[in-house]
Amino acid sequence: MSPATQQPVIRALPDHLISQIAAGEVVERPASVLKELLENAIDAGSTRIRIDLEEGGMRLIRITDNGCGIEQGQLGLALTRHATSKIQSLDDLERVATMGFRGEALAAIASVSRLTLTSAARNSSHAWRITADGELTPDALPAGTVVEMRDLYFNTPARRKFLKSASTEQAHCMEAIRRQALAHPEIGFTVSRDGKTSHTWPADTSEGRIRQVLGADFLKACRRVDQGNDLLQLNGWAMIPTAILSEREVQHTFVNGRYVRDKVIQHAIREAYRDQLHGSRQPGCCLFLQINPTLVDVNVHPAKTEVRFRDSRAVHQFIYHALKQVLAVSTEAAPPINLDRVVTASQAPGFLQQGLGLNRAPGYAAEERSAYAASTLGRTAVEAAMAWQAPTTDAATAVDDDIPPLGFAIGQLHDRYIVAQTPQGMILIDQHAAHERVLYEKLKTACGLTQPPRQPLLIPVAVSMDDFAMATYHEHHSEFEALGMEISEAGPNTLVVRQVPAGLGRVDAETLLKELLHTLQDAPAQANLVARQERLLGTCACHAAIRGRHSLSLTEMNALLRQMEATERADQCNHGRPTWILVDLPAIDALFLHGR
Repeated sequence: MSPATQQPVIRALPDHLISQIAAGEVVERPASVLKELLENAIDAGSTRIRIDLEEGGMRLIRITDNGCGIEQGQLGLALTRHATSKIQSLDDLERVATMGFRGEALAAIASVSRLTLTSAARNSSHAWRITADGELTPDALPAGTVVEMRDLYFNTPARRKFLKSASTEQAHCMEAIRRQALAHPEIGFTVSRDGKTSHTWPADTSEGRIRQVLGADFLKACRRVDQGNDLLQLNGWAMIPTAILSEREVQHTFVNGRYVRDKVIQHAIREAYRDQLHGSRQPGCCLFLQINPTLVDVNVHPAKTEVRFRDSRAVHQFIYHALKQVLAVSTEAAPPINLDRVVTASQAPGFLQQGLGLNRAPGYAAEERSAYAASTLGRTAVEAAMAWQAPTTDAATAVDDDIPPLGFAIGQLHDRYIVAQTPQGMILIDQHAAHERVLYEKLKTACGLTQPPRQPLLIPVAVSMDDFAMATYHEHHSEFEALGMEISEAGPNTLVVRQVPAGLGRVDAETLLKELLHTLQDAPAQANLVARQERLLGTCACHAAIRGRHSLSLTEMNALLRQMEATERADQCNHGRPTWILVDLPAIDALFLHGR
């Protein structure tokens, strides 16, 4: 029988080869080793952890902790596959509350590196040291554990060739450390790279740890998230849209203290920011989700960065609405945390966009707000503006407590920007972007009604369409109805617009219809009904909003400011551009060298 036709023989693989195969799933690079060792140190109840790295972790990774340690008789088992103190039964697996639980990490790491484990259990007279080949010797060490991994992939050179440069691998290691430090602020971390201490993060509060790891600028650009119910709790910080400058996704998400990259969570975050981010910018946040361990499966992948929720839709909706509520902080309410000075996209020193939550006197301008709130969606911008009358008190002499958050308009710049005065300095408002957000939020509210308010046209407008536009209309006919438009067909390629959404004022119905059809044609194929509807509403708002080069009276300007203060997410338009910035008095004084 030739070799090609020989009957294959089934053989049991040797344990060492099995461990090396398992290591391929667990140990992708030095950062993977570091993550597993840090999780063991955290599970041991450590309050201080020291990390030593050499050559980006390829030459050395040493983790020193002050945890509970390991008894002498348990050290051999610690390096054995599928040996763990974390779980004992399937029921334990279904409610895992520890970082590690598989009992594979140490054995897998030991199979592809030179590993030594030194540990002293509490109340032990001395420590014991064990190597990967099982040699056990006494050692001197306070209570705790030291795990030392040297020469990763020394016995599998083919895998070592796939590692990147030392600086790249070091960057991945530092990212793994940051994630664990963010999730466990009660633990102090010290990092040494190539013999030099690079980072020291003492134990702190969650906010303090974020300041240590991500920086004070991150906190200043964020709003506090603190939402929960009987089953779910979401805490952390979410960046305000106007402060997000990066096109790279900067998200730190944790489930029960474990860093994860879950599609459900990521999609919920993107949806919450959907109509508030400009261009290709990505949401930034640091969020901690607490959930009953029985409602989430962490045993999805050996790397443990993926999870599966038993009710993913409920988790998605909870995160989405929690973030939406935080991002929609009205100008009537103070933000959850103090946003002192948040630099906008211009990044120009002194040009700031702050939270609108300035304290007001209890009786502040109640009659003024009620008068303006009484305006209907059917009014034009001018008609709505005339419903509000500026207070008789001079803006320059008004008591600070009587001045609204956005102050009082004092003029217009190039018929494009409104200039307002506040006790803090001067505010510049992009009149088009601001009015666009106001209209957009009103239209969203109206579309939530069973019968959205409509504005009949005095003379119906006939619009000629090509075949592609007609096909788009036929496909999305119901969405135009939900929007508040009445459209009928007057021929094979003619549509007649009879009613438009209320609140748009004097609108060019033909141009609006064509823009809406163009919006639908450009919408992603996978966009759901809500996403498409919001794109349509955004088009309507943009089309109807006050344009640049449009002169406004002081009454109209102040009316727009008051409406911004009563509108959610008024800090940016629905395309994510900022609607206003503050030029504070110190910045203005500096321009004229005051105090120098």
